[in-house]
Amino acid sequence: MNELRERIGAALASFVDMHAPSVDGDDAFGFDYAGVPCALRVVTLSEGLDVVSLTSVLGWDLALDDGLRARVASAADAVQFGSVHAVERDSDADVVLRYSFPATGLGDTALTTMLLLVLGGAADARTAIVEPAEDPGAGEQ
Repeated sequence: MNELRERIGAALASFVDMHAPSVDGDDAFGFDYAGVPCALRVVTLSEGLDVVSLTSVLGWDLALDDGLRARVASAADAVQFGSVHAVERDSDADVVLRYSFPATGLGDTALTTMLLLVLGGAADARTAIVEPAEDPGAGEQ
């Protein structure tokens, strides 16, 4: 395991629920942040250039309709770090947030701040997609 991956694990330890490491995995590690399952991987693109790749599952097997598409589009517009994508099937969809950033040279505080900004956005996007606020005018006639 490389040094950056160890630093990230230590930085996130007090903020997330870590999953047990996978023996046959791709060197990614999993955790939950505010109810959002996430996977993080550090990739060395070239010497001196390590990139952190984060994938967060915002929802899976969600009923696919125009309302979901609108909520996904709204969440995608609102998120500051990452991109929100719906993987549509016949009648349902999975929604993920993906974000990658170069982390070489970031100190522990900057690295932790960056990760928490991304994770906070994922949690907000999940809430907007899976648990939309009720329309205050709904049910009134």
